[in-house]
Amino acid sequence: MTTKVYFWKIPSKQILWAILRMALDRRTLKRNSSIAFWKLLGTGKGETFTPRDADPRRWGLLINIEEDALAEFENSRLIKRWNKRSIDRFEATLKPIAVHGKWSKKNPFKSEIAPIDWSGKVVAITRARIKWRKNFLFWKSVPSVTKSLKSAPGLISAIGIGEAPLGLQGTFSIWEDPKTISYFAYRGEAHKEVIAATAREKWYAEELFGRFALINSSGVL
Repeated sequence: MTTKVYFWKIPSKQILWAILRMALDRRTLKRNSSIAFWKLLGTGKGETFTPRDADPRRWGLLINIEEDALAEFENSRLIKRWNKRSIDRFEATLKPIAVHGKWSKKNPFKSEIAPIDWSGKVVAITRARIKWRKNFLFWKSVPSVTKSLKSAPGLISAIGIGEAPLGLQGTFSIWEDPKTISYFAYRGEAHKEVIAATAREKWYAEELFGRFALINSSGVL
């Protein structure tokens, strides 16, 4: 299996088209037997994780696909449609290094993980399903972490991702190397405080944190 991620930026006049495709493309992805896992994604600034963060001009797709089927998929009508409508795009091939937790009741990357000695760029994907009664507490705790993330040494870029405007939130970030992301995750004061709060408040109904080797990429996130 190969993990691929795509992000497309579209003109403002194409926003309604993009929202429609987010619904219609689900059927195409479900029918593709070569794809073991997929998620269509909205994006945002990743600062407050509320609807005001949303970026209606940027949309994404994450898939786990059989390696020998990737070339055909990238030549599919789905990908061609998005590429044609976009004014900017980013895509990347990833290899899991470490993944903890679940996404939609499964760990889609677990079977792909193998020992890897990687010193290059790293992608971090976080995703959580927040308990509805915990939303306001979560939003209150987030700003300090996002502020420290934006200024973290070694961070190349980061955006918010989500499967819905509320309750299903996450981040996609690119780091210079494994050491820089480890420093932020385990030594950053704001991040450590939120980790402690997460254990104390139990605001996630489901969560996943993954680190991936960035094998190759094109475009700008």
